[in-house]
Amino acid sequence: MARWSALVLAAGAGRRFGGGKLLAPFAGAPLIRRTAEAVCEGGFAEVVVVAGADLATITAALDGLPCRIIAASDWQEGMAASLRAGIGALAPDTAGVFVFLGDMPLVPVVLCDELAALAQDAGYAARPVVSGKPGHPAAFTRAAFADLAGLRGDAGANRLLAGRASGVAYRATDDAGALIDIDAPGDLAAAEAAWKVRATSVTSDSAISRGAFPKPGRPSGA
Repeated sequence: MARWSALVLAAGAGRRFGGGKLLAPFAGAPLIRRTAEAVCEGGFAEVVVVAGADLATITAALDGLPCRIIAASDWQEGMAASLRAGIGALAPDTAGVFVFLGDMPLVPVVLCDELAALAQDAGYAARPVVSGKPGHPAAFTRAAFADLAGLRGDAGANRLLAGRASGVAYRATDDAGALIDIDAPGDLAAAEAAWKVRATSVTSDSAISRGAFPKPGRPSGA
């Protein structure tokens, strides 16, 4: 991932949520911070966060994280404006970019190495699929940059991928985090419950690897 960039789209006002969605408390921190933390652990060459409606407060929420925050002055146009601003801010030598959404804190960053390889082999892009449904993050090679920068309106990169008959690879996964986003206040509780299940699983796996807990199915002391 050393030659790949990560782009986190966080410019919208969250109107369906009632405003301030990305600053809503999630697992003890603002939602956007939880998403950015996960992305920053992915080993990317750079992490760029595109903000707009809540630029100042999102900047404050991400204080201390190794990411660069840029403003999409025309964010009210929709997601395309965020993508244009983000693509224009990437390092000139980047091999490709992963597009993340700020309201998806459970996104499976662990798949990114494989998705990058798949995208390069396919030539244009790659993304995960859960039970036949395309998810996030989407990986785009440089061959897609001009198309991403040419998007207009409230259409995201899905338009580019759905319209291509070739050049796009898909990686099946059972990780529901590739689909879980937060649109309404009621989505927070369900997403946070999934977060806690994942956190518990990671903690248990870590304890097992250290020998603090016995491996499942293996008697203690065996």
